[in-house]
Amino acid sequence: MERAADRLEVLRKITEYERNGWFDRDVENDPEGRTIMPGEVDYTRKKLSSKIATKYAYFIARKYLNGLIKDGAIVVKEIKGLENFKNLKSGAVITCNHFNAMDSFAMQILYDRSGHRRRKMFKVIKEGNYTSFPGFYGTLMRNCYTLPLSSNRATMKEFLNAVGEILAKGNFILIYPEQSMWWNYRKPKPLKKSAFKIASENSVPVLPVFITMEDTDRMGADGFPVQAYTINVGKPIYRDDDLSDAENAEKMKDENYRQWKDVYEETYKTPLKYETEKEGA
Repeated sequence: MERAADRLEVLRKITEYERNGWFDRDVENDPEGRTIMPGEVDYTRKKLSSKIATKYAYFIARKYLNGLIKDGAIVVKEIKGLENFKNLKSGAVITCNHFNAMDSFAMQILYDRSGHRRRKMFKVIKEGNYTSFPGFYGTLMRNCYTLPLSSNRATMKEFLNAVGEILAKGNFILIYPEQSMWWNYRKPKPLKKSAFKIASENSVPVLPVFITMEDTDRMGADGFPVQAYTINVGKPIYRDDDLSDAENAEKMKDENYRQWKDVYEETYKTPLKYETEKEGA
């Protein structure tokens, strides 16, 4: 089977971006979005119209996910460390590596098995993902408990207020702290501080999740092997009350990265090394 040209181009860009240390840049040609304005997003889903839209979006998303699983397009081989999720007593920021547009479905499977049915899992997404996708995917992006970022300051204030309320109620927020999606990239990328700052400021733990993958015998429509996922749930990372929020964010970020690195090296039996040309990258 011939390999898809767009996937080959993405792999070429990943090699280039890693070489240059551009870890936080996306490699996909996603459509450009517009600025989300204040009052445009019902972040906490309190309006009746939002609740109806969310219920419908989850119905079609569940049907779609079940189809993907049945067809072997999404394969979750194993979940390790599930007890770390099950034992959470408060809200939490959940982090995950971002390597596929569908990896949020794997995280949904993890959430479903956590036993926290009475608590919701919200997902932080890019502004463009909320505003630019039409049709089926647009419905999911706008209604499946998503929290879009915004380039508008006032809107971001609404975002942060909602985040605080969501976490205080014991819910979970999924954040991709690498700030970029690299298709089927197996290494953990350097992390940004924002997710950990949110956790510290709201006095909730970070639950680090790192998904590893392996080729299956099934070939995808793009000419590449379908990946089987192992979802590795790490130990929760708690803030240190003797440190400032800035210090906590740095410390929690470093611990998250350490856990991801350990899983990577244990799974793939190789030291984590980036093929960068920049000194110190």
